Amino acid sequence: MNVTQLLEQRFADAMTELAVDPGAFAGLIKPTKDDKHGDYQANLAMPLAKQLGRKPRDVAEELVRRLQADDFLEPPEIAGPGFINLRLRGDWLAQQMQSLFHDERLGVAAVPKPQRFVIDFSSPNVAKPMHVGHLRSTIIGDALQRLLRFLGHAVITDNHLGDWGTQFGMLIHGWKQHLDDKALQSDPVQEMVRLYLLVREKIKQAGAASEDDEEEAANPVAEACRLETAKLHEGDAENVRLWQQMMPWCQAELDRIYQRLDIHFDYTLGESHYNPELPGVVQELIAKGIAVESQGAWVIFLGENEPPALIRKKDGAFTYMTTDLATIRHRVKVFNADTILYVVDSRQALHFQQLFTIARRWGLEQTRLEHIVFGSVLGTDGRPIKTREGGAIELEALLDEAVQRARKIVEENSPELPAEEQRLVAEAVGIGAVKYADLSQNRTSDYVFSWDKMLAMNGNTGAYMQYAVARVRSIFRKGGIAVEDWRNGNYPVTLAHPQERQLALALIRLPEALNLAAQDFRPNAMTSYLWDLAKPYSSFFDQCPVLKAESESLKNSRLVLCDLTSRILQQGLALLGIHAPERM
Repeated sequence: MNVTQLLEQRFADAMTELAVDPGAFAGLIKPTKDDKHGDYQANLAMPLAKQLGRKPRDVAEELVRRLQADDFLEPPEIAGPGFINLRLRGDWLAQQMQSLFHDERLGVAAVPKPQRFVIDFSSPNVAKPMHVGHLRSTIIGDALQRLLRFLGHAVITDNHLGDWGTQFGMLIHGWKQHLDDKALQSDPVQEMVRLYLLVREKIKQAGAASEDDEEEAANPVAEACRLETAKLHEGDAENVRLWQQMMPWCQAELDRIYQRLDIHFDYTLGESHYNPELPGVVQELIAKGIAVESQGAWVIFLGENEPPALIRKKDGAFTYMTTDLATIRHRVKVFNADTILYVVDSRQALHFQQLFTIARRWGLEQTRLEHIVFGSVLGTDGRPIKTREGGAIELEALLDEAVQRARKIVEENSPELPAEEQRLVAEAVGIGAVKYADLSQNRTSDYVFSWDKMLAMNGNTGAYMQYAVARVRSIFRKGGIAVEDWRNGNYPVTLAHPQERQLALALIRLPEALNLAAQDFRPNAMTSYLWDLAKPYSSFFDQCPVLKAESESLKNSRLVLCDLTSRILQQGLALLGIHAPERM
């Protein structure tokens, strides 16, 4: 039951003879921030009055007369120039709690017109360790696929790995010059990591700013890596053989991190998958007059104030743009995508702006293309978070520290838990803290990484949400109630106490939060909802005795509210990729 949508429909019916397009006023009915103004407020009288040339309050009064919603609303109140304050009937709200209690989907209906989404996220370069720079794409992308799937959309996740670039030239060069055979036999994954880091350091020592330095010719190590990359792309038998040997090891290292994060992909089609298609893509763009020759290279001009998009260099090499165009075509033609989401940081905005423009010119305009931008993870100094040596923090090291810090909290607060359970809880709390801290931010903003805030047991944190779930479950344990058997009962719900009503009002708003999160692909709408649910539950917990309620019927009524709270918190956290332990 989505109350906002129900209200929008009833007001649309009330405006049938007043507005040409009642649907245009959708979105002007929202939950109130202060319960003095009711539960919801309709702010559509003012814009409608402007259209009609009438006084807003007169229009508000007519809307209230026309509105037929007394089956679930108390009589509406008009405030100020024409605000319409709406309050849900207590008996109706109590009935909704009983319906939610017996609903596995907790009141969330599947979308009436599901779409087919393809979500491109994470997409690291496979020949080097994942670092903190991959954190946001990986976590945000996973949360979006979970949210959209739960709403009933068909979702395909594709990890577009960088498995064909300069980093493999570095690995191949390192293999040929510095391979440790014994280390390779013992742990090939770690030997790949060692070779990559070693070659990267030698490039720096030789004077290049990075492995991607444009002045490679002046750096013998970078130039050697570039030549090995070129040989790989040209099909050199030895380099292709080494690439094929290395790829499973590199993939295994990534998969280990993804498994720890509980992140899974339907497809892992890297750059190499599209390499055979690139000559044909360029030829097709030339044939359609989209691409033109410029100084020996093939480019696409997009506007007077924009740099041209390069699709084939003068030495014959293809570019990321070419590969991304082949990828879009595959996702449109093979995956039948209605919408493709690219969860990539904001620094790539120009690339995706150009990519989408070219794709539309190419004839792929029937598919919606969205760049889901996000900001950077900053250190306390306000700069992108780095190690003390100035390099990017490896993602696994970040997760390890989160779990170690969580383990100390668990040991201090729950010494009675067995050691193995403490370990599992610490893993869930540590990784959940990292995910929640990221997802609770507006994704387009930078945010400062703070261990203390992230693992705080109060406030809008993952640890607090997990603790709220455990606190609810402890009530059932203390009462000796077998939850699964108890849930088979049918318990009337009463909302006599103000905190009972406030909690019920928060519980019914799950569908609204999910729709808001999916509407603009912002998981922080979901974390905001969980926080807005945890707060009234805390007040309810303090003021409304459950196991010591005045009667058995009141105890069961309050247990229903408790059970719904834990189930919705667990479901909400699960949609963010966060596990909520039963005990903490």
